[in-house]
Amino acid sequence: MIHLRTETEIAQLALAGRVVARVLERMGEMVRPGISTLELDREAERLIRQAGARPAFLGYGSPPFPASICASPEDVVVHGIPSHHVILQEGDIISIDVGAELDGWYGDAARTFPVGAISAEKQKLIRVTREAFCAGMDQARPGNRLGDVSAAIQAVADRHGLGVVRALTGHFIGREMHEDPSIPNFGRAGRGPRLAAGMILAIEPMFALGGWQVTLDPDDEWTVRTRDGSPAAHHENTIAITEEGPVILSRL
Repeated sequence: MIHLRTETEIAQLALAGRVVARVLERMGEMVRPGISTLELDREAERLIRQAGARPAFLGYGSPPFPASICASPEDVVVHGIPSHHVILQEGDIISIDVGAELDGWYGDAARTFPVGAISAEKQKLIRVTREAFCAGMDQARPGNRLGDVSAAIQAVADRHGLGVVRALTGHFIGREMHEDPSIPNFGRAGRGPRLAAGMILAIEPMFALGGWQVTLDPDDEWTVRTRDGSPAAHHENTIAITEEGPVILSRL
């Protein structure tokens, strides 16, 4: 069942989204060569709890995710586990995914940050992934189909020759972090559920410089990497569909 949220409920979701946005802003300030992903995680958790919220990722799933953020450098697409052993290097990129639960409502967003000076290829990867999010969000309007969102995202990747990670999707969100249906980053326009005002979506393109295939780390059962080792980027926001169009909730 797809939930339609009221204006009051959307306002509550926006409060959770604001917590996530503030954390991502701080992560962008902290990302630099020499910092560990565990340091980023500790600061993110501090900020989330300071806001009266709960880290939504901590303890999520099976096995329970052991950290408050997903910190995914270079070829790690998503679900990178923060560690004091993972030290960011000049020229890297890192995707940071943040989730927060506030008063029973969830916010979810992700960004890919450069670590110092990065190559033109990686700059393009980050930029195009962000552009694809915007293209998908622009289709999140009453009367459109969910497939219109997916097709718009894929079209941007195809135009720039990037690999769309097909094993991972966006999702609806609200009282749970992940609600049905999922939102693929590829597909055909005109397919899928009809969109309506009050729907809350987490749209999140994940692109790679190389191929689209990924592997799951068998040891931690969380870390997802590109199979060919190519760098990947991730851009996500929680958005509300309104009669006037899409509105980003995960912003300051």
